[in-house]
Amino acid sequence: MFGLKKPEVLVLGAGPVGLFAALALVRRGVKVQIVDRGHQLCMRSYALGLHPGSMRLLDQYGLLGEVLETAHRVHRVVLFRGGVRAADLRLSELPAEHPFVAVLRQDELEQVLENALRKAGVAVKWSHEVTQLTPREDGVTARVDRWNQDTGGYSVQHSEWVLAGSSEKVFPFVVGADGHSSVVRRSLAAGFPQVGQTEDFAVFEFRSDADLHHEMRLTLGQDDTNVLWPLGDGYCRWSFQIPSHDSDSDTREKNRDVVMPGEGDDRDLTADHLRELIKERAPWFTGSVDHIRWSMFVRFERRLADSFGQGRMWLAGDAAHVTGPAGVHSMNVGLREADDLAARLADVVQGRAPASTLEAYGEQRRAEWRQLLGLDGGLRAEQTTDSWIAASRHRLLPCIPATGADLEHLAAQIGLVAGQPARQPG
Repeated sequence: MFGLKKPEVLVLGAGPVGLFAALALVRRGVKVQIVDRGHQLCMRSYALGLHPGSMRLLDQYGLLGEVLETAHRVHRVVLFRGGVRAADLRLSELPAEHPFVAVLRQDELEQVLENALRKAGVAVKWSHEVTQLTPREDGVTARVDRWNQDTGGYSVQHSEWVLAGSSEKVFPFVVGADGHSSVVRRSLAAGFPQVGQTEDFAVFEFRSDADLHHEMRLTLGQDDTNVLWPLGDGYCRWSFQIPSHDSDSDTREKNRDVVMPGEGDDRDLTADHLRELIKERAPWFTGSVDHIRWSMFVRFERRLADSFGQGRMWLAGDAAHVTGPAGVHSMNVGLREADDLAARLADVVQGRAPASTLEAYGEQRRAEWRQLLGLDGGLRAEQTTDSWIAASRHRLLPCIPATGADLEHLAAQIGLVAGQPARQPG
């Protein structure tokens, strides 16, 4: 399809943001190579909801219909002050083509994106790890290690990953969508400081007879944030904030300590534990607790990179920012970043724009994230705003599943005014 033309952009990371960045580049005629150190798509993750803006973007690429085939629609966010229903955010009233949040498993979204990429002639190179990036005048030299699974043994079969080979290639540009421990960000020597409080959650996915009326429910205690998402097919997901455990500064933002039913440890996430948390924090939830599909402890940090890139290496998604879980901001904004960066890279690679357009990308993205993280702007109360809403506005900002104009509309429904982030052209 591309003949002997060498890749013009190397994309690191085959999560939703990396896959979408690669697809957005390919659709613009840019030759791409995408690698991931994992050996398959994610089978369990925290990200689970597509904002109306993300669906608008996927629709432009002709992918939304397939995504919505398996998605569960959420039309309303209900805010609880402890056990009392305090306010509603009506997604159904947004002036959007798709006024709801589409809830689906991350691997389902990734499968749609990988299939579209494969149809465009690009296959993800799984089990390929970039271990070193060296900038040069005409591009970036990438050292790529390839891993194979070696299975052996006689009476007891076992397998391990072994280094199968290494190579070095030069790419004109590199996109880092490679998450919290991004090798691209480290190669840029960009700081990744904490800009907010670390939060730990106990997460349960389970079957229940609860009728959630297509609502996401958010309950704020005095010192905790707790989120209930309906998943469809009789399942839902509760995430309860728990006291943070001590950790060093290098702890990942989503350090998944997975506990499957029946395994257990000294902090068992059992059905009894779940029932205790519900009774204490959400007495209004009267649904059954049946089969627990999975449970885990997960840590979320709030971090923002000092820079989204420079020269020939640029960041998108969790490589540049992480935040709390409720509003699913990092993935959704990351999809927009991937599209924006792909458009600018295509213009630069194909000679339609100077390299300085990439600098503007970095400036605009940082400005937006400073607003979303409450460092600039945030949510502002007015004189008529309910006192509890006004006092909770900083906690509510990362919990509203929308950004940009959609965030402004939803905030206005509860008497809050959203700060003005840098807006994208068009």
